[in-house]
Amino acid sequence: MQITALAGGVGGARFLRGLLAHLRSSEDPARREAQVTVISNTADDITLHGLRISPDLDSVMYTLGGGIDEDRGWGRSSETSGVADELAAYEAPPSWFTLGDKDIATHLVRTRLLGEGATLSEATARLCERWRPGVRLLPMTDDRVETHVDLAEADGSTRRVHFQEWWVRLHAAVPALRIEPVGAATARPAPGVLEALREADVVVLPPSNPVVSIGTILQVPGIREALVRTSAPVVGVSPVIAGAPVRGMADACLAAIGVPTTAAAVAGLYDDFLDGWLVAEEDEPPVRSGLEVRRRPLLMSSPAATADLAGAALDLALELDRKDPAA
Repeated sequence: MQITALAGGVGGARFLRGLLAHLRSSEDPARREAQVTVISNTADDITLHGLRISPDLDSVMYTLGGGIDEDRGWGRSSETSGVADELAAYEAPPSWFTLGDKDIATHLVRTRLLGEGATLSEATARLCERWRPGVRLLPMTDDRVETHVDLAEADGSTRRVHFQEWWVRLHAAVPALRIEPVGAATARPAPGVLEALREADVVVLPPSNPVVSIGTILQVPGIREALVRTSAPVVGVSPVIAGAPVRGMADACLAAIGVPTTAAAVAGLYDDFLDGWLVAEEDEPPVRSGLEVRRRPLLMSSPAATADLAGAALDLALELDRKDPAA
């Protein structure tokens, strides 16, 4: 069985860990032997202190490889901040984005590989040789894409900042006028991405941010079209429960594109390719011909609950008929 997932950072990584746990413990040999490919968002990437940082790729890699800080959901476990403390002593900006010492080693290796001419795909594969995440981890593209956010100033002007500044420093508290993944329109899918969608038996959308995680992946030309054309059923998990994001500030992102923070509205963002949708028991399901909806608990409150959620998504996908790619 070939399973392909589109994922962002913390929520996507935790769901994927639950998916792997479900597959490994399954009594079904087809599930135990399933191969998982993860197409990760790279539009959160940023260069700081000369280092190329890929937060979502790293969150998936660390989480599945056993090195994540479980309390924060990002960064390395048992992390120290010696380098960050020294940068602060030098008053070297930015002060709002702290890099841990262990994490810096990852960024040093990635930056060196990219500087030597490796693609992001090649650098990611090299980093995964250490972490052995149990999945084939692919960036959505090897081309540089960075999400920028337009903010209104008090004098009526507009200021553009990197998504990370809006998200980390401002906590998305300043309303965004526009969110743009700069470079996405001319980017090409990374090697293996379109094949993973075309050859999948199941495609899963974890409860990642629908605007700046999965949404940016879909803006790379060819990826959305591949999802529409794949014969595999596409099943997603709502990132919204009772009108609020499960984690993070996805509501601020949805407001920026004029979409309500509801499970039905998020499903509408995937309307042209979505076949199945898991929603919380208290939420109104979307109503669309051909869309199978299941109500169930969505909180990933424990490893067991997360594995059960991932298993429910896979169960729903396998209930659905494979599509005719030519339709």
